[in-house]
Amino acid sequence: MYQRLVCAWVLASGRIPRSLSFGTFPPVLRLAVLVLVGSLTASLGHAQTPSSDEGRLIESIDVVLANPSADAAANDRVIDLIRRNIGLFPGATFNRAELEIAIARASRQAPVASAELEVGSGRSGGVALTINATLSDRILRADRGYLVSGDTKDLPILYDSEGTIIVAKLETLSMLYGNVDAWYGRPDLFLDGNPLASGDTAGSGASGWGEGFIHTGLYGLTPLSDDIYAYGGLSGIVSGSAGTELFTDESRAYFGVEDAYVGLVGGETYDSGDRLVWNASVGRKRYAIADSMIIGNSASNGDERAALQSNPRWAADMLVLGQLRYNNSLIELFYLDPDELPVVDSRTRMVGLNVETPVGAGFKLGGSYIRVLESDYSYFAQATPDPATATLSRDGLEVFNGRIRWDQPNGDFFGNVEFALQRNENFDMHATALAAEVGYQFSELAWQPVVSYRYAQFSGDDPDTARFERWDPLLSGGNGEQWVQGINHFKVFQDSNLVAHRLQLRLRPSPMVELVPQFWIFTADSATNLGGNPALSFLGSTELGYEANLTAKWFISPKVMLQGHIAATFPGDAVKEAISGDADTWWSAMAFLRVAF
Repeated sequence: MYQRLVCAWVLASGRIPRSLSFGTFPPVLRLAVLVLVGSLTASLGHAQTPSSDEGRLIESIDVVLANPSADAAANDRVIDLIRRNIGLFPGATFNRAELEIAIARASRQAPVASAELEVGSGRSGGVALTINATLSDRILRADRGYLVSGDTKDLPILYDSEGTIIVAKLETLSMLYGNVDAWYGRPDLFLDGNPLASGDTAGSGASGWGEGFIHTGLYGLTPLSDDIYAYGGLSGIVSGSAGTELFTDESRAYFGVEDAYVGLVGGETYDSGDRLVWNASVGRKRYAIADSMIIGNSASNGDERAALQSNPRWAADMLVLGQLRYNNSLIELFYLDPDELPVVDSRTRMVGLNVETPVGAGFKLGGSYIRVLESDYSYFAQATPDPATATLSRDGLEVFNGRIRWDQPNGDFFGNVEFALQRNENFDMHATALAAEVGYQFSELAWQPVVSYRYAQFSGDDPDTARFERWDPLLSGGNGEQWVQGINHFKVFQDSNLVAHRLQLRLRPSPMVELVPQFWIFTADSATNLGGNPALSFLGSTELGYEANLTAKWFISPKVMLQGHIAATFPGDAVKEAISGDADTWWSAMAFLRVAF
């Protein structure tokens, strides 16, 4: 049972970093050196982030004409033509390669000479897309693409002729990451029995490591008829890590297939302007629901795959997905087999239904149902009277989810609420999750600050009841502005048996620079924490800790971004009591440079 408990903790812990020793430098100086060296190294390498844009919600899509004509009505028709050919709407998940194909299709239209994608940050953590189009007087466009013209300006388009489009993908990342007093200075307690831990690990004092990856592939689309297209993608990732990470000091390199899928897409645009699009795909591909509170990380990183913190892999082992979209309304059915690490593979398979639709006045409703078909993952129930049944299987889990989002029309307020209930057909289970956020953008002020507050609660198990109430996070995650709650804290305490308060500010000192400071308060929902970090299985207090962090992003160009963070996590009474003494403040710093073609 203990080994299964450890595996449950590892699956819960998600992505946890690793660490270099810097001798006798004072801790603060060591951290400063890590930040400086990380920034310099990232600047010298050609790099790409762990898909910091990929998979995020699309908040807005703007089409801008670089050379609009004097006829405003004609300009509007061209913009509508581009939008109809792209067939993408706010609320969808961002996939750069597939959107590049859609833009290439749009730029084949007679009035459009060229169209390029620009990706920015939305006010509530998603992406804001701008398509910059240039008008042309040509009636028929010539074949193009790097393989046709030999001109690098055509990249990432390799081939574009008679409706067949092939685009290349190239992403790279180099990153340095550092910690001071990782695991609150006690890795011996917080990593005890962890099957991923080997050799030296980060802990008391300063430590750091470097990692990176290259993700490259081909994506294409070709017409089968006037209204039906076949498409597909194939890519691979080579990744590596060196130094002393949070789990190990072993240097590793790994290559694996990432995307490998095929699909069919078709639809119709009616005279009224309404658009119906259907899409079906199968293979290795990423999948997320809404803001990733329940499903966001459909693959695992770290261990033998390296690059744990940069998190390059997202594609599930198998995704079968069917989608039907009418204007901004979406219905999708899916079968999902996540790509988990072999050492902790839970063999979880699930199916689900997801529905989203706008209802006017800035409101958008969504709901989903998920059922786990099979799984080796186990829960641990202290209240179970029979010790032989102290572990309860995830097999048979059902998730019911509802959500609502509001963006004030022509205004600056926004908010969202999401609620979910979990039950299991094989035993008495009643687990809940609730998240609510409200925010406001001061669009008239310098730096256009966006301030928001989010409350999130994931139920814990009550040992005084016969039923099981601990929330199963499934594939929750995304990034630090989604459901990786706390840059350091998340590595100890996952999104289960947790109450989190987040105050966030988003600042734009310039169009190319964004600052995101966060302050967190973490408490436990229940003093019983079986299934989490074994060192925190039974809590003497519900006070888990506090964290303050700052993330800085510099969008050097549409294809290059430099990002870094610094974070301080302060242990609460629950952690101090588990350590039976003083717990150190956990500091971390990171810098990477990303290049994405």
